Amino acid sequence: MSISEIENEIIDEFSMFDDWMEKYEHIIELGKELPIIEESQKTDQNIIKGCQSRVWLHAKKENGIIAYSADSDAIITKGIIALLIRVLNNQDPKEIVDAKLGFIDEIGLKEHLSPTRSNGLVSMVKQMKVYALLMQQTA
Repeated sequence: MSISEIENEIIDEFSMFDDWMEKYEHIIELGKELPIIEESQKTDQNIIKGCQSRVWLHAKKENGIIAYSADSDAIITKGIIALLIRVLNNQDPKEIVDAKLGFIDEIGLKEHLSPTRSNGLVSMVKQMKVYALLMQQTA
């Protein structure tokens, strides 16, 4: 599935909820399905800078695509990184770097997060794209 197809799927999913409490609950549920990072990857090097809570992100490239794994010590943050991984996981590095990620604004995620969580979201996206950019150059 392409990044834009996954984004559209998420937009459709979130349109089914009437209020933001239901959307938060959905985000928390998504966090429970997160491809968990191996304990050995929970290093300071893999912590995303700029997040209020601790978020570890690991990326590896296999057969030309990037696979992400992550974890967080906060349930809402875990859900947010799970949402981003759902969109960007198993994609070509160039596609990840070029992704606009319009679904974030479309579902109203950034505007319903606290300023520190919103900054964390931006940091997560940035780190995922940095990994993709670095792995694109090693192609």
